Amino acid sequence: MNVLLIHQYFLEEDDPGGSRWNELTRVWTEMGHTVTVLGGMIHANGKEKKPEYKGRHFVKKQQGAVSVIRCHVSEAYNKHFIGRLWGYFSFMFSSAYAGLFKAKGKFDVVIVTSPPLFVGASGYLISRLRGMPFVFEVRDLWPESAIDTGVLTNKLVIKLAYWVEGFIYRTAKLINVLTPAFYKALMEKKGIPANKLIQISNAADFSLSEKLLAEFDREAFRKEHGLEGKFVITYVGAHGVANHLEQVLDAGEALKDTNVLFLLIGQGMEKARLMKMAEERKVPNVRFMDSVPKAEVFRYILASEMGASVLKKVDTFKTVYSNKTFDYMSCKKPILMAIDGVSRELLEAAGAGTYVEPENTAEYNRIIREYLAHPERLKIEGESGYNYARENFDREVLAKKYIGFIGGIIGKK
Repeated sequence: MNVLLIHQYFLEEDDPGGSRWNELTRVWTEMGHTVTVLGGMIHANGKEKKPEYKGRHFVKKQQGAVSVIRCHVSEAYNKHFIGRLWGYFSFMFSSAYAGLFKAKGKFDVVIVTSPPLFVGASGYLISRLRGMPFVFEVRDLWPESAIDTGVLTNKLVIKLAYWVEGFIYRTAKLINVLTPAFYKALMEKKGIPANKLIQISNAADFSLSEKLLAEFDREAFRKEHGLEGKFVITYVGAHGVANHLEQVLDAGEALKDTNVLFLLIGQGMEKARLMKMAEERKVPNVRFMDSVPKAEVFRYILASEMGASVLKKVDTFKTVYSNKTFDYMSCKKPILMAIDGVSRELLEAAGAGTYVEPENTAEYNRIIREYLAHPERLKIEGESGYNYARENFDREVLAKKYIGFIGGIIGKK
């Protein structure tokens, strides 16, 4: 099968962050499929283009067996809301052009993963003009999440976003959702028929975690990075409005008399403000780090006592799975889950940690002190989460299931 994937945030080999689609496409090419990706020139939390992309609209690269065409994204992307919106639209236009004129050969299917939502228009146009089915993936309920977090307020843009959403859902041959709550929302609220929906969730990358679990020198790493004697709770991910990491600063302040250290790894529009706030409030037990490559992220997780999954307290986020939750599970670390809804249900089904009500400082304080008093829970819950993820969320297994569904709609095994 020859697959064309449109993914604005498809990672480069040296990019930090999650790698859902990098892993999916790796498995598919190992199975003998051919994959071409139309990706953006700016990382999701990046500030500007790499020097090799300056002044260029398209750059063809090879990442292992995957062919990648990097497409133009406006450098206003991370400057302000209008810049972010133009960043989305600029990629929509550039990816559509690349899909029509730069991606060579005959493709069996075009897959679009969202957000951003508007890139679905690129997938539709390419599918119609190049004569192939269009598969759409919902990684976030957009525009609802942008509205709930206050990122999207313009009524005209909201109306346009809902129209685009409806159009894409109608024209896609198959829609993949990442959580059971998304599945239910699309069926019951959006009116999407069940025979058009599948669910291939985020998953754990055991290929990396199991190698590190066998050879990682935890104590040496902790000593090298100033983590000795600390009860380390690591958060890995975006530092944006949706994450509301101010709640971690509040928790750190409440736990100043303990050896708890919150380690926040990542980038985002809110990071500078959060760092300034931590300094002004003199919160000594919250440490900020820049993003690091995935293998290094796993080392920090393994060197920690717990992993944290954190989002703002809004109803839309009750429908999402945090990508990093599965990384914590694969590293046998219990999770401090500050996300209600399906993420909480997953955690409790797996016995993989404890739910803490988002933005509730008293609950953060109470729950973390319980772990300090009963550290034996860490190993028990870490093992439980690992075993649950191994059975239900192995990325290689889900990748093969995904390509099987796609093969079904185009008549290929």
